[in-house]
Amino acid sequence: MFRYPKMPGPAGGKIENCVAFEKLDGTNLHWEWHRGTGWVSFGTRSATYPFTQDGAIEFGDRHPGLGDATLVFATDLLDPLTTILERQPGDRFVAFTEFLGGASFAGEHRPDDPKRLVLFDVYTDGIGFFDPWQFLALFVPLPIPRVVFQGKFTGKLTEDVRGGKYDVAEGVVCKGGRTPDVWMAKVKTNAYLARLKQAFGSKWQDYWE
Repeated sequence: MFRYPKMPGPAGGKIENCVAFEKLDGTNLHWEWHRGTGWVSFGTRSATYPFTQDGAIEFGDRHPGLGDATLVFATDLLDPLTTILERQPGDRFVAFTEFLGGASFAGEHRPDDPKRLVLFDVYTDGIGFFDPWQFLALFVPLPIPRVVFQGKFTGKLTEDVRGGKYDVAEGVVCKGGRTPDVWMAKVKTNAYLARLKQAFGSKWQDYWE
């Protein structure tokens, strides 16, 4: 099972063209699809479950607050995402989504808050991640993060994100390069930093870059 890599902060960026997507404050979930078999597994960063009714029940039992994710996936993403993947080269794909509601914060969710899944990356076994321009061309009909900037990744972009220029709650994820050499870097806002320090005190760095 391919695990989503730990994303670096601004130091991971390159001074070249990129797409900056809004960084959503939720829980990272993966969904694996095999050609000829269909959806076979799903889960969190550290745990995987079979894509079956029993797997969904176990997932909900082990991850309180995330149990609605399988229903949301089946309702909003399963059919249109399958149609797109069937047309792409490759036999195994992993789709990565953010699970969140309007009141989600630092990976915590309120039970009564309606949730959604937002597709933010797709990986093809043996090929790599779709680069940001491929991703936009293919997956824009689906719920994906808002694009807030396109252009060169620079120190000024980092400063602008930190200062709140782009009206994002947590920050942005900048992606550049072409498949298979895609790079990523996250930049969070000063306002989000203040929320983390207020909520977590000395442990705020656990939720930062």
